[in-house]
Amino acid sequence: VLHRALTSTPSSTFGMNWNADCEPGLTSHMVMSLGSLLDDQHWHHVAIERFSGHLNFTVDKSSQQMQVPAELSPSEINEISYGGVQCHGSQRVMSRRNFHGCLENLLWNDVNVIDLAKQQQQVSITGNVTFTCAEPVSVPVTFAGAQSFLQLPGAAQQQRDGSGDAVFRTWNRAGLLLTFDLQQQAGSLWLYLSEARVRLQIHKAGRYTILVDVTAGFGLNDGQWHSVDLTARRGHLTITVDKEEDSTAHASPSFPVVSGNKLFFGGCPDSENNQECRNPFNVFQGCMRHIHVDNNAVDLIKVQQMLIGNYSDLQIDMCGIIDRCSPSHCEHGGRCTQSWSTFHCNCSNTGYSGATCHSSVYEKSCEAYKHQGNTSGLYYIDVDGSGPIKSLLIYCNMTDKTWLVIQHNNTELTKLKASSGINQHLAYFNYSADTEQLWAIITQAEHCEQECVCVCVCARVSVFVSDGSPFTWWVGRTDEPQTYWGGAVPGSQQCGCGLQGNCIDSDHYCNCDADRKEWATDSGLLTHKENLPVRWVVVGDIQRPGSEAAYRVGPLRCHGDKNFWNAAFFNKETSYLHFPTFHGELSADISFLFKTTAASGVFLENLGIKDFIRVELSSPTEVVFSFDVGNGPFEVRVETGDVALNDDRWHRVRAERNVKEASLHVDAFPNATQKAPADGHIHLQLNSQLFVGGTASRMKGFLGCIRSLQLNGRTLDLEERAKITPGVRPGCPGHCSSYGELCQNHGRCVEMYNGFSCDCGLSAYAGPFCQREVSADFKPGTSVQYTFKEPYELNRNTSTQSSSIYSDLKLQGENVSFSFRSTQSPALLLYVSSYYREYLAVLLNRNEQGLIKTLYMKKYILHLFLNPKFDHSTKCLQVLFCNLFQIDQHEREDFNLTSDAEFNAIKSVVLGKVHESGELDPEIARLNSQGFSGCLSVVQFNSIAPLKAALLYPNTSPVIVIGSLAESTCGSSSPANPYPAETTHSLSGTVGTGEPIVNAIKSDSALIGGNRNMFLMCFTVIVS
Repeated sequence: VLHRALTSTPSSTFGMNWNADCEPGLTSHMVMSLGSLLDDQHWHHVAIERFSGHLNFTVDKSSQQMQVPAELSPSEINEISYGGVQCHGSQRVMSRRNFHGCLENLLWNDVNVIDLAKQQQQVSITGNVTFTCAEPVSVPVTFAGAQSFLQLPGAAQQQRDGSGDAVFRTWNRAGLLLTFDLQQQAGSLWLYLSEARVRLQIHKAGRYTILVDVTAGFGLNDGQWHSVDLTARRGHLTITVDKEEDSTAHASPSFPVVSGNKLFFGGCPDSENNQECRNPFNVFQGCMRHIHVDNNAVDLIKVQQMLIGNYSDLQIDMCGIIDRCSPSHCEHGGRCTQSWSTFHCNCSNTGYSGATCHSSVYEKSCEAYKHQGNTSGLYYIDVDGSGPIKSLLIYCNMTDKTWLVIQHNNTELTKLKASSGINQHLAYFNYSADTEQLWAIITQAEHCEQECVCVCVCARVSVFVSDGSPFTWWVGRTDEPQTYWGGAVPGSQQCGCGLQGNCIDSDHYCNCDADRKEWATDSGLLTHKENLPVRWVVVGDIQRPGSEAAYRVGPLRCHGDKNFWNAAFFNKETSYLHFPTFHGELSADISFLFKTTAASGVFLENLGIKDFIRVELSSPTEVVFSFDVGNGPFEVRVETGDVALNDDRWHRVRAERNVKEASLHVDAFPNATQKAPADGHIHLQLNSQLFVGGTASRMKGFLGCIRSLQLNGRTLDLEERAKITPGVRPGCPGHCSSYGELCQNHGRCVEMYNGFSCDCGLSAYAGPFCQREVSADFKPGTSVQYTFKEPYELNRNTSTQSSSIYSDLKLQGENVSFSFRSTQSPALLLYVSSYYREYLAVLLNRNEQGLIKTLYMKKYILHLFLNPKFDHSTKCLQVLFCNLFQIDQHEREDFNLTSDAEFNAIKSVVLGKVHESGELDPEIARLNSQGFSGCLSVVQFNSIAPLKAALLYPNTSPVIVIGSLAESTCGSSSPANPYPAETTHSLSGTVGTGEPIVNAIKSDSALIGGNRNMFLMCFTVIVS
């Protein structure tokens, strides 16, 4: 089939529409389109081939395949239409989108349809169809730049009416089509494109007064040919687009609309003194043809020969329009739009960004999200970054190990009962990720597992029937039947108990194989990644009377990211790693992390005959991305100012090059972008090996570590290559220098071979970054007592003198912090006792006079007075015996409490009710009798976290818990304003009567203590 378009066609692409609208009861259809700008007056080849349920569609050298649904695959085709579409009966209407041009060699199953039409055999003809191709060829003209214009003679002086028309095509939404001055200096007319519509305005001469303003048509920037007709006759003005009545606009000016002696198409001459043509709008960039003035066709060849009119920067006898969206350079479903000189990719809702929607906006693993400081939750994961695999929403469980969890449609226990005639039950599992995503996730992970549980009564699992097939099996990634179960190894035909040797019947390798009339269970984890995930399970041996079975397959769980920590250490300038040639002809992205103490060095380089691509550290404060695709060397630079990059900390680099631009990102510094030259070379052609950490010349090599190197979403295995390369070592230590700040609340960063971990042993918090508050709800009888060793962690002193025994228990200061939430007042919050019967107590009181900060020391007692106007059931008070004091949202103040007392030989810290038999101060005893009702959170006494020890480590910590105690989220709140204003006060004095000091803030004095040694205690109360 050949197609030659000589005149206006509805579309410059060739489309195939498989339509069932004419079939009774069918209304669906499928459409494919190929090609672009096929109305170029050249012959084009089209072929359609159907094989069973598939269609192959070819236009010139481009092909596309489509699978046709059953309802659109008629077994017999009764009628075929060429050049137009029509239906039978009441639906027999001629489509207005008929073909206008020439067809030859029109074949259907090797039958020449044109020959049949000439012989009038089995072919009917509708409309004007001839068997020649002698249509006259039109002469187009291209307006290519800002200086382009075409000037033609205007109307004669005696004319009272006028008309003009032309056919145009463009990608631009705006541009001048035609302008002229009216006769008798009545004004100026502009016919132009605005928002992809034709708009006509007439302005009064000498002022900006709009006399006429009408619009017609829409969507005229689609690159197709569109006609516009302007007619002025007998006081009536009409513009028509594409000769359609729906795209017609009218006006009735009170003056004749007749052009002066010059008409200007597309633009105006570039002259400051030009008074004949003014263009307040954009210039037109596109093509025109079939130009008529007063019904007379304009001979553009004569214009080219300068026989009529004038012009500038025109391409006559050609249409130079280029379809920059076919093929589209927008990736990952980005929508391409274009103007005359460039194209734009709309990346909305694709999950990708950049000039061509090349770069994923999501991280590649839960591990990457975790090391940005994120906590557990749902995250979008793009496993291959800029690669073809789509992103997916996944749950990341940020514990000590970062687990990702992929659910399927049946994670509950499914029960089966004996059923006559049914020997097997088949269960399929549909995952929230497709096959490609699953395989990529499993391959990238360090470890994956899936729980498998079989519960049975008289239903065997691993036993084989007489024909050698198993009763029960499962199928995973390899599509091969698997007969091993959770806890066992592939090929063993066992369950976990068989491998461990503890099955209920030693003659069998699964508990269920004992075939007993009582429930038995086989459960465990499937951990061999090559076979995961479980895709379907076949449960057999359920046809016998009394047989029952149940199964459960848990979600797929994986942790670790082999790519995230994949690193190599380059210890010689002449060392490098080499990999196969990097193929990034149209789009190339390079991302990695590095750390170094060197001032410069090449990260990677790949060469071609002339082309190349390179990323390097040119100085301690500058990274350079350079390449050449045939337009000459091109550089993008990011400077970091006063921040040196050779500080032996990890820094992230991401470079991208595409047909539109090149960009470079370094950490969080402002990125640098350079536009690609217009209409230049776009293909990056490389042929050498890719060098990492150096160059082919072994000059300017990199010294330091490179990690997680990815090119177009594919990770290069630096560690494996480094194992066999002199001068390069696999792995790279020293992650805490970059990630240690993620360990919060006194957590300690611990180096690991692949990454790091946070040791929360000295923190009252828990979690992967020591950020999770450890809290518990207390009832009146609840008590948590942490008992120190006697004497206080130090038993090396063997003296029998008590003063000598407890000499190491003298504390020069206490650091106590906790949060609480309670409606109870008064209450005892915390009680610290010593072997000398000294104590420190924190009391909660309510004062009717309002909010005051009053201290009372009998031994060491701190009263917190709360304003009854505040509902503290919805507040969380954080008490920190260090530097600051704040209640609710009031101003935060400093108190330095000094005393000559020394707190010796600490015995225990009690939270909640004190149950010890020793004597308590009467006031303490009175409050203690009521216990404490409320929430305590993140309790810390120096380096001890008694509440955390009781909740998380009850079996290994010296804690005694009385009453009910369970971990809660009651304390998980933060201050509304973490940085309130500060003022400082100093409180000091001598021992007094032990009565509360009222208005201590105003007096700036306090009576505290009485012994000779100095005791320093500072505290904070923060309300959120």
